[in-house]
Amino acid sequence: MIISRTPFRVSFFGGGTDYPAWFNENKGASLGTTIDKYCYITCRYLPPFFDHKSRIIYSKVEHVQNVNEIHHPAVREVIKFLNITDGLEVHHDGDLPARTGLGSSSSFTVGLLNALYALKGKMVSKQRLAEEAIHIEKEMCKENVGCQDQVLAAYGGFNYVEFGGPAHLKTTKVTISKKKLKFLQDRLMLFFTGFSRTASEIAKHQIENIPKKKKDLTEMYEMTATALDILGGENISEFGKLLDESWKIKRQLSEKISTPYVDEIYENAKKAGALGGKLLGAGGGGFVLLFAEPEKQKQIRAALDPLLEIPFMFETQGSQIIFYQPNTGKVEQSLV
Repeated sequence: MIISRTPFRVSFFGGGTDYPAWFNENKGASLGTTIDKYCYITCRYLPPFFDHKSRIIYSKVEHVQNVNEIHHPAVREVIKFLNITDGLEVHHDGDLPARTGLGSSSSFTVGLLNALYALKGKMVSKQRLAEEAIHIEKEMCKENVGCQDQVLAAYGGFNYVEFGGPAHLKTTKVTISKKKLKFLQDRLMLFFTGFSRTASEIAKHQIENIPKKKKDLTEMYEMTATALDILGGENISEFGKLLDESWKIKRQLSEKISTPYVDEIYENAKKAGALGGKLLGAGGGGFVLLFAEPEKQKQIRAALDPLLEIPFMFETQGSQIIFYQPNTGKVEQSLV
């Protein structure tokens, strides 16, 4: 039995510059962190005492005889990628809903890779987990995804990730004092809008618009460096104002990124005292991140009632194997 734990992420700046359609010709970078909300993957070799060969459990339950029958794209393609032919049981649990802008699909892919490598008795690097998750999502599942979520999920922590050119997927840990990190964390609020969306569909429209949005994407790329300067300075409250500027640009990248409902939530939060924020992920719904001074947060909660607020902390571990017990399932099968 193997259990992996992989964090969800919060992306602050640079989202949209992590698509190959952009960074193949331009510089891209993102600034983000992982949080203490996780995707858990439990897996084991399934003994041969059932009518099915493998069992896959997530929001649905799948009983299949071979890998090609698996409906879940990431599960099917990861098993193929690792060339696993034995029967498996794979069980997914998540702290927060899927398709809500926290990189949950990439956390799932990274976590599943990590768990199945462990099941095979292998330990691989975080860079390899990230690169292989990107390959599986983009090339095998044919999803319209960027490259930041997989990197953040694999590495964990507060990271500056570069895309394109010789520095592609270069990950740099953001060096910031515990005092400043707490200052930042105390000013971030996370609210669930109450509905989810399919990121790949929204991302597809955004990717199609890239040729027409070079100025906006260049500005979003440059904001990642500005944000790093703010974190290294004395007035971290400027981080919130920069988030506001970035969100105004991001929502222009595609008409599908925001909605009148999301715009209303954001404007109500600003009227109540938020300095800035953004809708996380590709857009359309999910979680709204806000930056607000502590003395303003009570009135923001009142203004956004009855939206659900999700308290969170930063985390630093990335994808981890938290339980490892070699399974006897394969031995049992060989004895039958």
